[in-house]
Amino acid sequence: PRDFSFFLACPPAIGRLGRHLCQRRKVAGASMAEKTSSAYDKGKFPDEEESETDSEGSDVNTSDEEDSSWISWFCTLKGNEFLCEVDEDYIQDDFNLSGLSSQVAYYEYALDLILDVESPNDEMMTEEQHEMVESSAEMLYGLIHSRYILTSRGMNAVLEKYKNVHYGRCPRAYCCGQPCLPVGTSDIPRTSTVKTYCPKCCDIYYTRNKYQGNIDGAYFGTTFPHLFLMTFSYLKPPKPTQVYTPRIFGFKIHNGSGGSSSSTAKQITQGESEQKRRQREGVQAEAQPADGAMGG
Repeated sequence: PRDFSFFLACPPAIGRLGRHLCQRRKVAGASMAEKTSSAYDKGKFPDEEESETDSEGSDVNTSDEEDSSWISWFCTLKGNEFLCEVDEDYIQDDFNLSGLSSQVAYYEYALDLILDVESPNDEMMTEEQHEMVESSAEMLYGLIHSRYILTSRGMNAVLEKYKNVHYGRCPRAYCCGQPCLPVGTSDIPRTSTVKTYCPKCCDIYYTRNKYQGNIDGAYFGTTFPHLFLMTFSYLKPPKPTQVYTPRIFGFKIHNGSGGSSSSTAKQITQGESEQKRRQREGVQAEAQPADGAMGG
């Protein structure tokens, strides 16, 4: 078992990682205390309990450990519902992480944090360094996530979320509640936030949830929704047949009416050009008689 005593001794300001590890330690401690108390009530020591109880306790502990992994914990944070849980074996393959070490600070520490690997240097790090490692782990996981969802396993994970409308519906009325997909407008981290892409009208929109709208768009990338719809072509909906037409008292508005700034500016430009042309013609007409008089 891992020793999290260092994190328990740290102040609450250590951040989300410290609170996560403290919670895991408390759950494990409470489970052990309950098990020991029950054993002594029965007049038995913990190592003398029945095999059936041990088996059940082992199953519960295993379930608690799986549920409290860093990846599971991070993906269930408020606002991170768009993210899928990346398989650990995918993260452990160095080929899948090629080039990321140069983009993420504290890369090794961040990777250990994601994989729940205890680092011997954790106790030597300051509170500020811990917070930087947490930030790096979030960014590293996001960049790994953008690669993972392009694989078959990743797309199947997104497919389940898409079927359950986890990414919301298109706000356009004539798209009739079409489920959307997440998309980034840039593949460079910290450039823009995630948007939702509607496969029906082929346009992008801001997320309706302000917390989900804070996710970095690079964690999904610019390629994903289009490759997803090419892979699952049967999910691609037909284009909308209805288009909104502006009307006033039932009559369609003419494109040139309404006194729009663009049309007004165009008319002014045309008027100025016409005036200059007439001025040039007048100057030429006055110059011709003068030339004739000189010749006579």
